[in-house]
Amino acid sequence: MEHSLSMATDKPTLAARLMAHPLIRIVLGIVLTFAAVPVVMIVASKLVDKPYRIVWPQLLAAVLVWFGYRFYVRRIEQRQPGELALPGMAKELGIGLLIGAALVALTFATLAALGVYRVGGVNSPGLMPMLVPLAELVLVGMAEEMVFRGIIFGVTERSLGSKAAIVISALVFSLAHLPNDGVSVLAIAVIAAYAVMQAALYMTTRRLWVCIGTHVAWNYCVSQVFSSTVSGHAASAGLLRGELAGNVMLTGGAFGVEASLVSLALIATVAAFCLYYHAKQPGSLPASQTV
Repeated sequence: MEHSLSMATDKPTLAARLMAHPLIRIVLGIVLTFAAVPVVMIVASKLVDKPYRIVWPQLLAAVLVWFGYRFYVRRIEQRQPGELALPGMAKELGIGLLIGAALVALTFATLAALGVYRVGGVNSPGLMPMLVPLAELVLVGMAEEMVFRGIIFGVTERSLGSKAAIVISALVFSLAHLPNDGVSVLAIAVIAAYAVMQAALYMTTRRLWVCIGTHVAWNYCVSQVFSSTVSGHAASAGLLRGELAGNVMLTGGAFGVEASLVSLALIATVAAFCLYYHAKQPGSLPASQTV
């Protein structure tokens, strides 16, 4: 009788079972991580005139995203967020920035060699106009990597394994870009390949800093260095007065180079290498076992 009572007492509550469900955790993680972004932007737009809403709202939102993700990991997943630990952050962020910048440079160099990207000169925008967009791109890089790699990939991997997590997170990441202008089947393929590459980097390092660095560098270099469209968002005047013109399969059309066969080939190659490198690493720990 006492044994039966003990078993009944130890049975998890409905709330506990719901909180343990992967889908519930993903939804909670996304809300807790991303909720600060629209809140900060709406409050800033209501209280501060536009000329004074430069840089600081994006940086404030990025800080709150960081705290929101850590809160989710500690309270909901009940573990330490080792993937965002500060020791080693600068090195890993730097590596990610180099990977992203190198990929973009190689992409545009290839497009230039194929005759579809032409540079008409060099702009002189000044230091501040080149630095200001970084605030928004840091916010985007942090928020998207924490949501898609830290939460969606992480929770799915712990529930279904790495292979399923790669496929599901890549699919969700691609679907999130469907509303963007100029989206195409090729664009979805490139975005999916990029998501696989990011997942492979995360599995290899079990940290988010490399992924964040890669994400920020890709978006920044495409828009602010090569003056090109990023995921369907209108191109801005960057460092180079460049123009993409020619075969849409190469230029990516209205979506930009992220819908180019060149980008697909290069990103898929890097993704395959990262997956191969990860597979060769002995005893890689899941994120739940990191310190």
